[in-house]
Amino acid sequence: MRISARFEHNRIIVSAIAQRALIPSGYTTVQNRYGPMMLRKSTIFLMFSIFAVSLFALAAGPIVIGQDAPEFELPDQTGQLHSLEDYRDRWVVLYFYPKDETPGCITEACEFRDNILEFNKINAQILGVSFDDVESHQKFAEHHSLPFPLLADTDGQAADAYGVKTRRLGMRFAKRQTFLIDPEGKIAKHYEKVQPATHSAQVLADLKDLGAGK
Repeated sequence: MRISARFEHNRIIVSAIAQRALIPSGYTTVQNRYGPMMLRKSTIFLMFSIFAVSLFALAAGPIVIGQDAPEFELPDQTGQLHSLEDYRDRWVVLYFYPKDETPGCITEACEFRDNILEFNKINAQILGVSFDDVESHQKFAEHHSLPFPLLADTDGQAADAYGVKTRRLGMRFAKRQTFLIDPEGKIAKHYEKVQPATHSAQVLADLKDLGAGK
């Protein structure tokens, strides 16, 4: 048994030396399901760099309560531009949603519509945001008599800044999430899970708890 084990040990060493001798300068080997494969070291470095950057992007932290809210400038359903700076000294309900005229988005928008007088009483501005364009927003707002701006984030920059951009089945859209922004322009609350039918009432109650309207 000792002789057999020693023989196998020597065979592995000789095989490794022979393999290394056959690898050209600047190359190395990697193991895949079909056996060893030669790759340029520069190629492996590039692959590793791309992988590391991807991990870093995925590991990027979410929006943090108390941080400055990311700025934006987007057109609404009439083509008028809106920026976060326009609403300084007011509370802002910035709600991202996936798509105009889809069931959950209709429910959520109409709940905000039905509570609009209560939001006005506490000086809170509602801003809806999706990837839909101005024309789509105009039809959506008119169809459901929505009395607040719907912002067209067609390139997804605002969704990206707030960490809500996603993709499914080849389609990109914003996750259904909401941010409360205080009069100083800081993130006061982040809703990562939203129930369209009850969200407006929840936001209204939370704004009051945060001191809005006082």
